[in-house]
Amino acid sequence: MNWQPTLKSDLLELRPLQASDFEDLYKAAADPLIWEQHPETHRYKRDLFGKYFESGLQSNGALSILDKSTGEILGSSRFYDLDLTTNQIAIGYTFLSRKCWGKSHNKELKKMMIDYAFNHVDRIVFHIGINNIRSRKAIEKTGAVLEHQDESSVIYKLTKETWYKRS
Repeated sequence: MNWQPTLKSDLLELRPLQASDFEDLYKAAADPLIWEQHPETHRYKRDLFGKYFESGLQSNGALSILDKSTGEILGSSRFYDLDLTTNQIAIGYTFLSRKCWGKSHNKELKKMMIDYAFNHVDRIVFHIGINNIRSRKAIEKTGAVLEHQDESSVIYKLTKETWYKRS
């Protein structure tokens, strides 16, 4: 299974994260407001972002999110924690530049990744910081259900059956 596919829609192109993406991706990530609800609120700082970026390169599941018409890097997301015994994978580590907020970018990104994942697994897990209200609302719109909550994070699960009933 290739968890770093190239996917295209009318608005976005997703492709494997590359080492050469660092500067352009950091430009998108250097805005403190992107990270204000995230557990790592200082990820906009170059050294902390560098750790995030390196973990993405090593994950074999990280994707760069590009504006299809301009080629500009708008953010990143990744597939991770594939579990063949439960036939599930996680989607997360996602961020988009603020110029995408309030538009259809996140919805289209999630649709592309979820559709792709459900070609290979039956369930998707989303780990979200407990105070990340924007991400929680976005995931709830997919039909994902809150499965677990602790003091710092929540876990949502989405089944293939639920997804295709909503589509």
